[in-house]
Amino acid sequence: MLLLIVIAAATLRIPNAAQLTPWASYTPIGAMAMFSGTYFSNRWKAFVFPLLALLLSDLVINVVVFGGKYGVMYGGWYIIYGIFSFIVLLGKWMIKKVTVKNVVLTAVVAALAHWMIADFTVWFGGGTDLRTMTPLTRDWPGLMQCYAQGFPFMKNFLVSNLLYSAVMFGAFELLQRRYPVLKLQYA
Repeated sequence: MLLLIVIAAATLRIPNAAQLTPWASYTPIGAMAMFSGTYFSNRWKAFVFPLLALLLSDLVINVVVFGGKYGVMYGGWYIIYGIFSFIVLLGKWMIKKVTVKNVVLTAVVAALAHWMIADFTVWFGGGTDLRTMTPLTRDWPGLMQCYAQGFPFMKNFLVSNLLYSAVMFGAFELLQRRYPVLKLQYA
């Protein structure tokens, strides 16, 4: 069952990520990371669940969609996987009790953390200023330009975190009410 969910999430990510637009960050992976951090008592499953979906979709996007143009994995992939591991921990730390407030707050913190860390590494690694198509300057204005360029991606990541979290957390909470045995044994 979990493998089917991983495959479904990876499949949802592929059409958007293959476009290299802000919609590329409209993905269920962030919500999966929050969900697994909250509900999976088995720590390795909490990390494997979202990271496996990310890996499967990355491989399909990089190898099949882009034909290996960027290699099997993109540069800095380990930073992105680290960020999603951090989001698993946010789910574990921030959602001790599942409430709308706790899930929304965690979704916002996860989106902001993803944006700040990922775009900092883009700037630090010599990313491109999309206005001039030259490297971003290594100063405060260069960093702010990098964050401004990444803002549409963060916005869509936040929206997807909120929507997919509503579905995942809401569905599981309803299932627990219907099938009380689920309350006793998380994955």
